[in-house]
Amino acid sequence: MISKDKILEILNDWNFWNKEIETGLERKEYLEKMERYYKMDLVISLVGIRRSGKSTLMLQFAKKLIEEKGISKNNILYVNFEDSRFLGEYSLDLLNNIYEIYLENLTPDKKPIIFLDEAQNIEGWEKFVRSLNERKEAKIFVSGSNSHLLSSEFSTVLTGRQLPLIIYPLSFEEFLLFNKIEITGKLDLINKQARVKKAFEEYLEFGGMPKQVFLKNSDDKFLLLRNYFEDILSRDLIYRFKIRQTEKLKTLAKFYFSNESSLISFNGIAKFLKMPLSTIERFSEYLTYPYLIYFVSKFSFSLKEQAVNPRKIYISDLGLRNAVSFDFSENKGKLLENLVFLHLLKTDKEIYYYRTANNLEVDFLVKEKQKIKLLIQVCLTLKDFKTKDREINSLVKAMQELELKEGLILTKDEEDAIEVDGKKIKVMPVYKWLLEKIIDNN
Repeated sequence: MISKDKILEILNDWNFWNKEIETGLERKEYLEKMERYYKMDLVISLVGIRRSGKSTLMLQFAKKLIEEKGISKNNILYVNFEDSRFLGEYSLDLLNNIYEIYLENLTPDKKPIIFLDEAQNIEGWEKFVRSLNERKEAKIFVSGSNSHLLSSEFSTVLTGRQLPLIIYPLSFEEFLLFNKIEITGKLDLINKQARVKKAFEEYLEFGGMPKQVFLKNSDDKFLLLRNYFEDILSRDLIYRFKIRQTEKLKTLAKFYFSNESSLISFNGIAKFLKMPLSTIERFSEYLTYPYLIYFVSKFSFSLKEQAVNPRKIYISDLGLRNAVSFDFSENKGKLLENLVFLHLLKTDKEIYYYRTANNLEVDFLVKEKQKIKLLIQVCLTLKDFKTKDREINSLVKAMQELELKEGLILTKDEEDAIEVDGKKIKVMPVYKWLLEKIIDNN
């Protein structure tokens, strides 16, 4: 059993009580959401892929409370359950001891604000959190890298008491800021276009995991990202679900990472990889839990038709994809499509792909509540006549079927306005579309 003095030593290393802690560049959009959520009487859960910045955001928000809200350092407790010194000690008793030691030694004079980082390492943590929340004894933030664990535990024990906030790898706007490129509006983008385009190429190659941005060497970046991939599989899947067929899990994960933006069927994968269908189904579901992969269904007004059609696969981060993929050939069209998906994912709208009555495919159908808002095609270039004809025809046909007046084609560099049969199609580069909020608001 870990001693009280050792627990206090570990806690002291991670908290602001007697020292300043470097918390890196702020991710303002998330911090603003955390501040809004903080005012509600709910448990706030930060969930997302491992290494996407949840721990840093917790520390940044704690620092913000101290510096901007005047909250005493002693009223804040941050616990990192990924600290190796806690290994082998994970239990509800450890969590209770941590809280008692904190109260005894820091003697907070107001309601404590508690940050439990990677809380799912402690079995029964949700009961501890519920107890404090019910008694209004503390304000609690928790983080976790596994959507299934958090959602299932919350749904049974913390129903109606939690507010989730999904943390993603860096957006392109954040990636630019991490590279010291700030865009303040349309004219500023024109002035910095060369730097922005160069950064966009790096973003396509290395993705948005925050730490790799600060590494200068490409090999070092990919080494770090491969370690992240192995760590996610090991900690969030193999260890947690006691998976014995580890090589089969890795093979399936790498298969998905080599087939981003593609239609897949479990039957087809089972035959290709020579694995049992039941294994493919089970492992595919597992791979969604730590936010590694996402499946997108075909849009249909019939749920049954949605269920029987192939789904498209997208990867959580292009840097991870490029670091571990079987496919070493460059297919920027698929990478661009995956990037568009990741941006749409953050809008909290429903995302589908669409097939017309004559089997033409549109990459994205975006739905909000009961209304279809947008159709999007993504391709590397429209310079090839056959590609241009295919992309436009598919989009126009879908717009006609769904009674939409406008559509969008996203490319690597091209910009245009096209009108076909009374339907307006906007063509624009993906990098500009990713920065549209800044450009339109300034």
